[in-house]
Amino acid sequence: MRLEDSKLRAAIAELGVEYQPAIAMSEYTSLGIGGTTDLLLIKKHESIPGLLRLLDDNRVPHRFLGGGSNLLVGDGELPWIVLQLAKPEPEIVLDGNFARVDAAADLGRTVTYCAKHDLGGMEGLIGVPGTVGGALRMNAGAYGMQIGSYVREVKLYRAAARTIEILSGDQISFEYRHTSFAPDDMMLAVTLELPSKSYQEIIQGIRICNEKRRASQPLGQKSAGCIFKNPPGASAGRMIDELGLKGFHVGDARVSDRHANFFVNAGRATAKDMLSLIAEVRERVEKVYGVKLENEVVVWNA
Repeated sequence: MRLEDSKLRAAIAELGVEYQPAIAMSEYTSLGIGGTTDLLLIKKHESIPGLLRLLDDNRVPHRFLGGGSNLLVGDGELPWIVLQLAKPEPEIVLDGNFARVDAAADLGRTVTYCAKHDLGGMEGLIGVPGTVGGALRMNAGAYGMQIGSYVREVKLYRAAARTIEILSGDQISFEYRHTSFAPDDMMLAVTLELPSKSYQEIIQGIRICNEKRRASQPLGQKSAGCIFKNPPGASAGRMIDELGLKGFHVGDARVSDRHANFFVNAGRATAKDMLSLIAEVRERVEKVYGVKLENEVVVWNA
């Protein structure tokens, strides 16, 4: 989608929002898949309510983009623009065991920064790509931990009320790869309460997690992490593997040879390829195991 109205673009600029025309979403997602649209880069949280009113008044459809690491975007010219938070300085402010982190902050760098200040608990997230806001929205976790356990406060833009609000941790429901945030809520910042640990202890935990990832995940390939959520008491990857589907592909969309719940872009895969692969694998698993797998990857169809 293109913002062709020059008056609208001028009004957006007055809010301190940067207009970037005709960006390729394939360059903004870890899968390397996605069509083209315009992007608005938001530099101040306070400009969001005015910006959203402006877009709504002009009937401009939009989506909120985080780090793009758990996202499959449709092909071609997209029917909406994307909004993204600029990274602020500083991204992280520490106060004792509390870390106030901007949603646009890189998740891995956040874990490392906190570790250097003897704050642990999030070692399992060190290899998870994307932003803190994205991890917060989906309650990212690995190796027995999840980020929701440490959340004490969240600053967010609530689209339904068109306001910026602050929620305490006990006002938010955190479940397996799911939270109570509305789909159009925009994560702005989070306050985490982290346990004190020595830097050496944290680094040892990080090394163990990294070794497990290197042994079991297709690092260095274009992927969106796990495609499906694990059903209760079962493993999506194990079921896909038992069906002999590692290496199965539709075009350049391929089930990873290393981890069957990771689907990779092995070349020039399109969203159509990836969606066909997801549908085919889901159908085969349901036919054999009677389990209908639920997406963990977020899909933005064109």
